[in-house]
Amino acid sequence: MTVIVKPDREMYRWRNLTPEQRERVLAYRKDNRLPWHSPPHFEAESQTYLLTAACYEHVSIIGKNPERMEEFESSLLETLQQAQTVHAWVVLPNHYHALVRAAKVKELLKAIGLLHGRTSYQWNGEDNRRGRKVWFNCVETAMKSDRHFWATLNYVLNNAVHHGYVERWQDWPYSNAAQYLEEIGRDEVLRRWREYPVLDYGKDWDAPSL
Repeated sequence: MTVIVKPDREMYRWRNLTPEQRERVLAYRKDNRLPWHSPPHFEAESQTYLLTAACYEHVSIIGKNPERMEEFESSLLETLQQAQTVHAWVVLPNHYHALVRAAKVKELLKAIGLLHGRTSYQWNGEDNRRGRKVWFNCVETAMKSDRHFWATLNYVLNNAVHHGYVERWQDWPYSNAAQYLEEIGRDEVLRRWREYPVLDYGKDWDAPSL
């Protein structure tokens, strides 16, 4: 059973897009096949972190429209190039996650802080909301083990389904879930899901929708 969290009324909702809008957004994903690194065996690798940041009070500022979502995802991934490896990411209307290996995580967090500053200024100007607080702090969580790493990767890739934006991983264009599924294969993805459940991140999750 998939856990569905009802989005608030201001959220950008994939199900509310017209067929033409969906086609355009998915074409963006296809035409801009974004870089990522297929996860190796973790082997208790150090310097690997889950980065999480949310809009202040979880207001859906990122998700005002698909164009803003696309632009922010591209800017985030450009910033994450400072990391050695980007294993997984997802951008949602009011928060994002990225699973990365970063030897100099403090420098990466500083770069993310600059990204937050630029986007705050830009979006507040676009929305005529000067002075609005856009972001809460970006937080890093170090991976402690092989199991922690794989459960976290599953959590990130399932996040759009968990929050009710789509019913299948591959339908959310602002993550690398579709690429991961295509390259790893459905059977292996399901095996990893069952072997490394995301119990620490949520309750009553059964299997991902693929």
